[in-house]
Amino acid sequence: MTTDPDDDALRWDGDEPDAPAAPAEKAPSPAPAASTSSETGSGTVRTGPGGAVTAAGAGSAAVGTGATAEAPGEDEEPAVIGNAALVFYGIIGGVYLLFAVGWIVGGLRLRPRASLLLVDWMYFPWMWLAALAPVLWFATTWVLTRGRATWIRVVALIAGAALLVPWPFVMFGTVGA
Repeated sequence: MTTDPDDDALRWDGDEPDAPAAPAEKAPSPAPAASTSSETGSGTVRTGPGGAVTAAGAGSAAVGTGATAEAPGEDEEPAVIGNAALVFYGIIGGVYLLFAVGWIVGGLRLRPRASLLLVDWMYFPWMWLAALAPVLWFATTWVLTRGRATWIRVVALIAGAALLVPWPFVMFGTVGA
């Protein structure tokens, strides 16, 4: 860094000629070393990559040398979502948002007809739950299909869009009017 604060605004990190070079790309990790195991009185003791020692068996706790044993693939980069999938997620997210608005508008227009059978304190909680259903479906699908194939998430989102059509809006909203 320079001592003059006016010059600091004109420089990026690493611009100084005497600055160390940027760290190299993360080198691929070596193949995991073969783990060794030995039988003890209470279970099996295993030595994994990095020298981590774990004990498995009845009532035994994991004992280590300070290094943590990582599951294979933990240090891998997460899969990148393709452009087509991002466009699809944006469009279907917008559809779910419009469905939520449709449930609100349709539910409010249906209220005078529903007041013949239900009082307001019975009607409104269910109307708001119906309005939240598309948002909850989208969020639940997103969380539960994390790490799975993209087509599973797409099928679940399309199924939700087919199931959560705001029928009060379709029947009593601008379409049915």
